[in-house]
Amino acid sequence: MTQKQRWTAERIPDQTERVFVVTGANSGLGLATTRELARHGGHVILAVRDEGKGHRAAAEITAEQPGARLEVRHLDLADLESVRAFAGQLRTDHPRLDVLVNNAGVMAPPRSLSAQGHEVQFGCNHLGHFALTGLLLDALAAGRDPRVVTVSSVNHRKGRIRFEDLSGERRYSPMAFYNQSKFANAVFGRELHRRLTEANSPVRSVLSHPGYTATNLQVSAPVGLWRVVFGRIGNPLFAQPPSHGALPQLYAATAPSVEGGDFIGPDGLAELRGGPTRVELSSAAADPETGRRLWEVSERLTDVRFAFPAPV
Repeated sequence: MTQKQRWTAERIPDQTERVFVVTGANSGLGLATTRELARHGGHVILAVRDEGKGHRAAAEITAEQPGARLEVRHLDLADLESVRAFAGQLRTDHPRLDVLVNNAGVMAPPRSLSAQGHEVQFGCNHLGHFALTGLLLDALAAGRDPRVVTVSSVNHRKGRIRFEDLSGERRYSPMAFYNQSKFANAVFGRELHRRLTEANSPVRSVLSHPGYTATNLQVSAPVGLWRVVFGRIGNPLFAQPPSHGALPQLYAATAPSVEGGDFIGPDGLAELRGGPTRVELSSAAADPETGRRLWEVSERLTDVRFAFPAPV
């Protein structure tokens, strides 16, 4: 897309009657995504760990957009029991879903473990979203133009899966394990696309990344020097605002031309900022063997099996 043709949120088609789930919807990219989907008529479920913050975000949007169709529901992606409870109740209340935006994430904390004992970035950013997608797949298959949008990062190109030490017990680096989780998001999104295609499913798996966007992930990251350099200094000077950073995932969720397997990111220098366009996944993330191996590990760690329809 050229500079003159850059896609903006004004070009989002009417989303009336479509139901969206956005994880991490109370701030940053998730809040910006929720605001635009609601502005264009979508019914948006804010899946948030802190319900108080979720209700404040919903109230903020409703004050701007009276009549916005919003729900706030508790979801802790770092606890697979919370994921199961959220998905079970949601399927009861909404047997048809149209789009799942796997947006939430944690970034570069000191080593800590999820409720089930997994390294928390891998547990929240990847395993939680893997389980959530699998548990909601049948509701998505019943949707209108159904999509799963998984938000990765330009940092996926620096990542790899430490299959021999997923929990970081032997050696842990906050940013290396963040990069691992974003690489896992990319591998999952592409492998999901392969499996959906083989099953002739109507659901499309699409990947996106926001480039360098100023969110509370950077400024709240507890890694001292990294937080100061990139959060306190880099964000004001170089980062784009969440309203711009959310455009790739909004495009992935709503643009009619999007195809399964697409990876949408900014069109600017080094994909750090700009309008949404198709970008390239790293060859490592697109490797089918890595996808198969991560899928099998994720099934074992989450005890979630995807119910793909039989191929036609």
